Amino acid sequence: MSRQIQELLNFLARSPTPYHCVSNLSTSLEEAGFRSLQENSDWAELSPGNYFVTRNGSSIIAFRYCQNPAQYGFRLVGAHTDSPCLKIKPNAITVNNGYAKLGVEVYGGALLNPWFDRDLALAGRVTLQDKDDSIHNLLLNVRRPIAFIPSLAIHLDRGVNERRTINKQEHLPAVLCRTDENEHEFEPVLRKWIGQEHPELAFTRILSHELSLYDHQSPQLVGLHQEFIASARLDNLLSCHATIQALIMSGNKSNQMVVLNDHEEVGSGSTSGAEGQFLQSVLSRICGDGETMQRAIHHSMFISVDNAHGVHPNYAALHEPAHQPLINNGPVIKVNNNQRYATNSETEAVFKAVCAKTGTPCQIVVVRSDMGCGTTIGPITATRLGIRTVDIGVPQLGMHSIRELAGVADQAHLVKSLRGFFDFAPWPFQG
Repeated sequence: MSRQIQELLNFLARSPTPYHCVSNLSTSLEEAGFRSLQENSDWAELSPGNYFVTRNGSSIIAFRYCQNPAQYGFRLVGAHTDSPCLKIKPNAITVNNGYAKLGVEVYGGALLNPWFDRDLALAGRVTLQDKDDSIHNLLLNVRRPIAFIPSLAIHLDRGVNERRTINKQEHLPAVLCRTDENEHEFEPVLRKWIGQEHPELAFTRILSHELSLYDHQSPQLVGLHQEFIASARLDNLLSCHATIQALIMSGNKSNQMVVLNDHEEVGSGSTSGAEGQFLQSVLSRICGDGETMQRAIHHSMFISVDNAHGVHPNYAALHEPAHQPLINNGPVIKVNNNQRYATNSETEAVFKAVCAKTGTPCQIVVVRSDMGCGTTIGPITATRLGIRTVDIGVPQLGMHSIRELAGVADQAHLVKSLRGFFDFAPWPFQG
């Protein structure tokens, strides 16, 4: 196993939520010499160098500032930190029929069937109040199975294999424990978990939490030749890891930036999502004035990186016949003439040229004309900034399942192509 793949597997295992993803990537950036900036600090004297800034603890922008943006623009790459999951409701525990259960809300377009009969752990962010009344956030990761969503026995639903309807309110609460009480409070349980992970911490109150369940099974290499990666959250943590690795590995020849937004799976409409002003704010502060920023945008290009649908060998008829990407055959350029993807012929050509220069294979995907098409942060970012954009991603199977499948070789292909984009010369956009 290559070092790059081992680092990816470790990152996937240590990043059960967007908060953990951003925390881990921040550590990697600091170790690579990137300096942390605060949004509430003065950036007026920003000198050439490597920087990163976070928002909400769940989105991050890292950049290498080298030279005049108005003349040279930026090479930007983006992805998203969130994945479909089951989030814990504020009043978390209900009791009935002798069981305490965790109430959950479905986040994003989750494939629900695979969540049944899994060993589920819990992680997220907790907001605490100290004895001096100060408020601060804490990352929590309960690294053991604490909940389970059992399927109904086939004897009680003989037609389950022909039809299965899941009621999100009634069927998804996760069994936490057996109890003979009529009530079961969540705060004492949460305090216990916090004490186990952070025994040194003293606090007076738990004010709120943003927690979610996740599959306790660790990421693995699978397949006869171990050519596949099986893991939760490959969409889109695989892209997050690749973009940061490409940025760290690239040269100092250009202004480079990676933006990783939260809340893509629910439409991107938040302060830390692509619909928000995070990226625009950072660019404007680097550029210093509106004229410089507008000139920079027109010398720039954005690559939106989000995993693509590889052709499913058991459902090949559901894919467009002439556009069926294969796992381990390189990143996929996404095309949709209804602008669900932001790719156009110009930006497609640039990415193809980068792949040719770096010796990276690439593929193209278009959905069937009689099926709907998903979307990414690409069209949103292109619309907000007016920036040339191409949508790409590695092919995968089982998208939005609790456990997905991608290719080992594709991770290397993706990093190589993105690094080539950062280092690509000459820059093709001069007007």
